[in-house]
Amino acid sequence: MNEKDKKKKESKPHYIDNKQFFAAMCEWKVLVVEADDLGEPRPPITTYIGECFMKIAEHLSFKANFANYPYKEEMIGDAIENCIMYAHNFDASKSKNPFSYFTQITYYAFLRRIEKEKKQSYIKFKLLESQDDVIIQKWYRENYFEKKDDMNVKDAMQDAFQVNDTDIKKFTPKNKKKTKKKSGKLDQFMDKKDTDENSTD
Repeated sequence: MNEKDKKKKESKPHYIDNKQFFAAMCEWKVLVVEADDLGEPRPPITTYIGECFMKIAEHLSFKANFANYPYKEEMIGDAIENCIMYAHNFDASKSKNPFSYFTQITYYAFLRRIEKEKKQSYIKFKLLESQDDVIIQKWYRENYFEKKDDMNVKDAMQDAFQVNDTDIKKFTPKNKKKTKKKSGKLDQFMDKKDTDENSTD
């Protein structure tokens, strides 16, 4: 990178002004502390803070390790919700970088959503497998399992859905024991009546 490009990059404003973001968080935290002291509900975040949360989530979703997931909207929604839920924990005396603080919250919200979606995909696959849906099984095999040339089918399946043996055991439906239905008094009377009639014949 030459000197001209370097200066151009340095002069280019970041999509969030961290100093402005920090000032906004400090102002809001004052109101939060006052509300807590009075035993009143905490004030909602400001529009500006909410916009910052949205920008952080949207920009992080375009990173290479998150870009190709089909449920990006859910990831972004989870991240914004988590940022709002834990905004009051931001401590200005420990950090003057709210951008980094909320980016980390967003990052872990993304990971939790990805794990949840992959496990749900595994459960759906196993349900379809139990119904002998050949078409779906073939699609999974061609798009997931057979691409893992260095793995056996089981390992490839676990890798595709990001589940381990404990998860598989937990998600495997248990066979329900057949319990004999208790007969009511009417059923017992009818059974006795049938027996008596048959014995008379």
